[in-house]
Amino acid sequence: MVEDRSISGRIYAAINFTLLAIIALITVLPFIHVVAGSFTTNAELAANKFVLIPKVWSLDAYKFIFSTNTIFRAMGVSIGVTLIGTLFSMLVTALMAYGLSRKDLDGRKAVNFLVVFTMLFNGGLIPTFLVVKELGLIDSYAALILPSAISAFNMIILKNFFQNIPEGLEESAKIDGCNDFGILFRIVLPLSMPAIATISLFYAVTYWNTYLTAILYLNDSIRWPIQVLLRQIVVLASGLDHSSTLDGTVPPPDQTIKMAVIVVATLPILMVYPYLQKHFAKGAMLGSMKG
Repeated sequence: MVEDRSISGRIYAAINFTLLAIIALITVLPFIHVVAGSFTTNAELAANKFVLIPKVWSLDAYKFIFSTNTIFRAMGVSIGVTLIGTLFSMLVTALMAYGLSRKDLDGRKAVNFLVVFTMLFNGGLIPTFLVVKELGLIDSYAALILPSAISAFNMIILKNFFQNIPEGLEESAKIDGCNDFGILFRIVLPLSMPAIATISLFYAVTYWNTYLTAILYLNDSIRWPIQVLLRQIVVLASGLDHSSTLDGTVPPPDQTIKMAVIVVATLPILMVYPYLQKHFAKGAMLGSMKG
């Protein structure tokens, strides 16, 4: 392709670059402010509402958050729920998506309609709570996973991706004696890694940010995930004066604690995203191309 060196092309490139740079700054600066605010003092944060580089560095907020071992237990709960929940959700989502992607499945259109119907209407909070209670899931980690084990939106995206896989590959596998499960796990899933990575990230973020379901279904604070505990830390820090402490040694800087809590809650997902980023855009786009 011949490089466009015309004046109009250069103007377009300059305008495009400028707009993208502005959008990038609008997106990144608030996060930089949150990270910087978590490492500064309450006095500086009160004097300067927008901090990008702290004048006085302080770890008081993180000392307060990690001054109790409870946060490590809550972190372990969230990691376990996220890993197990994501694996289980991907399994049931892939099984349902593969079944509904087969054109020879009897009742396929009716089931698709029911799936889409759940995206528009659902039982609501109270009926869902009653179902969880009757199943005996109250005060169990299963209550954080099973009610949200499958997302209709994620299933439809994955189903559409499966439909883009050439049927000839599956027919060849059947000729070689491969059954439906073999086709799914040996052919379809390996060819669908962009979509798998995308949907996995969606599920992982959902499980990691579990808050409302934990408040509703977990009465024992020992089983609280990290999001609930961090909320309790913010409430505790806001309600105490600066001479009070969580363990008697570290004063709670309430404003910087709010910043530190956001960092602690967001950092694990940000560490995972770069490994899935190369699949993310491709998976989301291809899965939405075909209905």
